[in-house]
Amino acid sequence: MKRIILAAAMALLAAPAWAGDSQPLRIGWVSAMANAPVLIAEKKGFFKEEGLAVELKSFGDGPVIQQAVASGDVDVAYVGAPPVYQWFARGLDSVILAKVNYGQAALVAKASGPIHTLADLKGQRLAGVNRGSGMDVLLRGYILKDVAKLDPETDLQLSQMPAGNMNAALDTGVVDAVFEWEPFISQSVLRGAGRVVFDVNEALPHYPWYVIASTRKVANERPDDIVKLLRAHHKAIAFLSEHPDEADKIIAEAFKLEPVQSADGKVVPAQAIVSEARKRLGWSDAIESADRAFIQRLMDYSQTLGILSQPLKADDVIDTALWARATGEQN
Repeated sequence: MKRIILAAAMALLAAPAWAGDSQPLRIGWVSAMANAPVLIAEKKGFFKEEGLAVELKSFGDGPVIQQAVASGDVDVAYVGAPPVYQWFARGLDSVILAKVNYGQAALVAKASGPIHTLADLKGQRLAGVNRGSGMDVLLRGYILKDVAKLDPETDLQLSQMPAGNMNAALDTGVVDAVFEWEPFISQSVLRGAGRVVFDVNEALPHYPWYVIASTRKVANERPDDIVKLLRAHHKAIAFLSEHPDEADKIIAEAFKLEPVQSADGKVVPAQAIVSEARKRLGWSDAIESADRAFIQRLMDYSQTLGILSQPLKADDVIDTALWARATGEQN
């Protein structure tokens, strides 16, 4: 009996820090450069440092991730705020736990084309991503309606396609402009093929975009694991700021970025694409009062666009208590 007890004790000592009853935390993330903290945390071992086992799965857009959260296939999501509050409105007890980044999006037109301002979009062909996604709400609600004073349904031809297909569609003339995210913006600009017509981060400096979200059920049942995740996330954001060259290399490798050739024939290395992208995005985990106001603005746009059938309040969906426990900060 003593031998059995001793063997069991030794097995516990030899087991990884996350062994036990807790299952790996399944993390879904939109495959966008702005979600780099989740990649950095995995690559640099920050999750392991916190004793947290994770399973990462990338998705093409936020609505698909939130569907996975709703079905229980994913525990935590690195996703835009709109899919989170849209599912909340449908009855899923979603909660935003922390911020991931600010910035990322721009409207890009063909460099040799006629579009130089948002007003030039009238009558043109513009590609965005799936309707109801965060990028779609930002495009139709803010850029087209508020800024350009255009009706997205009648003043131009608005189509949807995956962000990864947009540059090819722009190059071949399938569309005249695209609303996309990084690294696609920088790839187009550095090749000399695209021209940034409207940089959202210039118009709305440090606007929040991706957030870490879950359901309250997961947050209540696994608070310690969520805190470990948020600590690793916090470390990753610090690393992105303090070690930009190494971080840019990790990002370039993770997204399998290839060097691009500029219009003058020079070869631009993959890491320079990430450096260029930093002009339009950055990383932060604290949800400030201005961030809450912006998320409220997105909620209001969603209601105006008919995506939400009822008004919502940002504070009903945001809960930073676990983030404060993880970081020792308040906001």
